[in-house]
Amino acid sequence: MSRGTWTRRIGMTAAATIAVTALTVPVGAQATTATGTSTVATATTAAAAEDVDYDTWQKDCQAVMDQALPYLKQRIAATKPGEKQAIVFDIDNTTLETDFGFSYPQPANGPVLEAAKYAQEHGVALFFVTARPGIIYSVTDYNLKNVGYQVSGLYVRSFLDLFKNVADYKTAQRVAIESKGYTIIANIGNSATDLSGGHAEKTYKLPDYDGQLS
Repeated sequence: MSRGTWTRRIGMTAAATIAVTALTVPVGAQATTATGTSTVATATTAAAAEDVDYDTWQKDCQAVMDQALPYLKQRIAATKPGEKQAIVFDIDNTTLETDFGFSYPQPANGPVLEAAKYAQEHGVALFFVTARPGIIYSVTDYNLKNVGYQVSGLYVRSFLDLFKNVADYKTAQRVAIESKGYTIIANIGNSATDLSGGHAEKTYKLPDYDGQLS
């Protein structure tokens, strides 16, 4: 079955597959102020929640990023003297195509990578905040870099973070990024837990089809 006709089916998550692979893939690792009014951009989705078609998902992702990229270009052009700009991304089904096949490295989500490349080419730092556990930090870091993202910082959950509310955990990581002197000009994810809690000038929500995509 070609990727263009792939339909996502619920089963073993790709993150779990990566966790198994983590012990056998040699990789290197690289380590990471203002709270603005969030504007959530969402796509109108046509896919049924239980049966998500790859092409529909890509079209819906593109619709969101078609709103995000013009804003990013405008905001980057208006960088203030001395301002360090950053974008915060979720990973699963945001920056990577996690639920559409279980290959490793996982492919980049094309519409998101396009915006990320524009930002990183114009001096914006890219931070990745994920609910993935720390045990797969290295393979996640390698995967992101392998498909074209410049990783300024990757935040994964420690053992203690596993017991925290995901939204609170992700908000705390954005606060930590701000504490390093960055202005988070955009926060991009596919779940409400990626975007709630503030600490970003704009938020953009990719489709998750009622939680069917992780």
